[in-house]
Amino acid sequence: MSLKSPLSKCSNVILLVLITLTATNNHSLGAPKELPGTAPLSWNGDIASRLIDNCDQFLLKQIEQAVKKRNSSSEIPDREKLKTIIGIRDKRIQKPKLYLSDIENNKSEYSIQLFKVQVFEGISAEGFLIQPKNFTETTIFISDPESLATTKNPQILAANGHRVFVPILIDRKTRHNKITNREFLYRSAFELGRHIIGYEVQKVLAIIDALDSDNLSIGVAGNGEGGLISMYASAIDERIKKAWIIGHFGPRERVWDEPAYRNVFGLLNHFGDAEIARLILPRKLIIDPSKYLKIETPKGTGGKPGKLPSFKSEDVKYEIKRAGLSAGDINDYLGLQIKAHEPRALPVEQLGDLQQRAFDEIDRHNQRLLTKSAELRRQFLSKMDTSSLEKFEQSMKPYRKYFGEEVIGLFEDKYANPNPRTRLLNETEFFTSYEVVIDVFGGLNDLFAYGILTIPKGIKNGEQRPVVVCQHGLEGRPQSTIGEKEYHYYKAFSTELAKLGFVTFAPQNIYIFQDRFRGLQFKANAIGKTLFSIMVPQHQQITDWLGSLDFTDKNRIAFYGLSYGGKSAMRIPPLVNNYCLSICSADFNEWVWKNASTLSNYSYVWTGEYEIFEWDLGSTFNYFEMAALIAPRPFMVERGHFDGVAPDEKVAHEYAKVRNLYSAKLGIGDRTEIEWFVGPHTINAKGTFKFLRKHLNWPTKK
Repeated sequence: MSLKSPLSKCSNVILLVLITLTATNNHSLGAPKELPGTAPLSWNGDIASRLIDNCDQFLLKQIEQAVKKRNSSSEIPDREKLKTIIGIRDKRIQKPKLYLSDIENNKSEYSIQLFKVQVFEGISAEGFLIQPKNFTETTIFISDPESLATTKNPQILAANGHRVFVPILIDRKTRHNKITNREFLYRSAFELGRHIIGYEVQKVLAIIDALDSDNLSIGVAGNGEGGLISMYASAIDERIKKAWIIGHFGPRERVWDEPAYRNVFGLLNHFGDAEIARLILPRKLIIDPSKYLKIETPKGTGGKPGKLPSFKSEDVKYEIKRAGLSAGDINDYLGLQIKAHEPRALPVEQLGDLQQRAFDEIDRHNQRLLTKSAELRRQFLSKMDTSSLEKFEQSMKPYRKYFGEEVIGLFEDKYANPNPRTRLLNETEFFTSYEVVIDVFGGLNDLFAYGILTIPKGIKNGEQRPVVVCQHGLEGRPQSTIGEKEYHYYKAFSTELAKLGFVTFAPQNIYIFQDRFRGLQFKANAIGKTLFSIMVPQHQQITDWLGSLDFTDKNRIAFYGLSYGGKSAMRIPPLVNNYCLSICSADFNEWVWKNASTLSNYSYVWTGEYEIFEWDLGSTFNYFEMAALIAPRPFMVERGHFDGVAPDEKVAHEYAKVRNLYSAKLGIGDRTEIEWFVGPHTINAKGTFKFLRKHLNWPTKK
């Protein structure tokens, strides 16, 4: 759509009014009520809230479609894919030793010992070994941490001729900032391409490694969290001859509503519980729906709100049927009527500091992975060719594709006609501002974008101005960038740029309303997507529409974001070619370290209000690698020395790589800058404004 300059429509009378009146936040200067060529915007209420609701419905529909597509597929579930998405990457020790210590060895029908098996460097599986005098089978029983002290199933199995290993899972206590231990470890691991589920599955498999030579039938069983680990372990390792899953099996379409440590990136695209079950069959699989634990992380406790699902019986039956199974119990697992037995409680008091040790081991392993991540990213980017600009751009295409498909997650929906709706927001002697709503996707999966367009006064007929898209940060709004609120952060940079002659647009991003956007993140992750899976197409549609206006230059559209807007500046321009440059303000740092370090108080692992971890950035894209996706387009960092995002040395370390790429390797050092200024987490509006004038070819206002 081609639109004419709004000033060309003004009458002589209106022009006279413009000359004689000056005002701020005054609608009487004469601008039309809506931008010419657009429909009127008539929505009432909070459009930002409406946008979050729209995104929520969009993602629920995408989940529904992904599940339908998966369920209708005739493809055999991919065992290697399952291993990848739960982070099974580390090579286990071959033929590990089994270490035992007696804690209860009397003349009853079974003894109870502590066992330990090394999994890989720094990680061990530990727990109870319950061993009868005579046994013909081995079962690894994985109890939910909440029921370990009360479970009787391992002892019943031992009384019926099974040697039983009971490995200990990470518990749900809250040692750090009211975040459960399971979620705390999940956070670092997720950023590094690992998962607490994967760690605990590896522990189960290490026990089997230690027993591989005894030729006894090995089964796996568990309840609650242990049911999940049992099922995943059985699906991955065919040495497991039978499995008994208690109080876990059911439809996983609402996995996003479960605790954070259940979040597996892209799970629903490939696996429901029925698909995982099919990886176990035709081996013996018993689905026991007898007990579903009631575990909940409520709002306001530091971590993500979530609960273990308590499925309706008909839903469980449906998933069992979908897997081609029927419900069973311990008798079905044993293959015989159980022997009457009064089991003794497990001596959990003997475990000592095992829980703390297990927690520390995984934490230390994650931190070792963090130290190695830079080398992994260097290897990942080894096909980047800097011998010429042409070869560089060609060599980065596969990386940009990988970033879009595997890291951000791009939807394949068809873009709608933008159908712009606008209404006058503000008019001053310097500019006119409009609220704008445009459609992004149409049809069943409708999605829209919202923002504020600010048009400087004095645009001549036929003149095409450069555009700066000004992106606010966490819990912000477009109004934050125009000076209506939070001036101390934003310095009204959107309207200040308009005063200098730039057309500006301030989009509403979806990092707003705390747990509401956190819910969006987990819904998106369930199908291999992120919040940027929504924001990238929004920005694509926004920039396409902006470039179609008669008074804008489609080849001069820049991105400038503060804080979470700076986070966006690293992720959106790589995938939206309409952006000719990008400025990252108050965010640029060593991002993987920022998310995965448990040693630094700068790290997001300590914060309860953010859910920003992206799957496996550790081995793929830190901020240098993202900047390489923006290159050879101009790129700038704006950095206050007292910004609490990260210390100066971390920012400098990561930016040095960017500078080396642009200047030393590509010979375009004039296209990148960093401005250090004495100040906090804020727009500085000095070096960045010069950068915009230079690279958008816009002269300094006299």
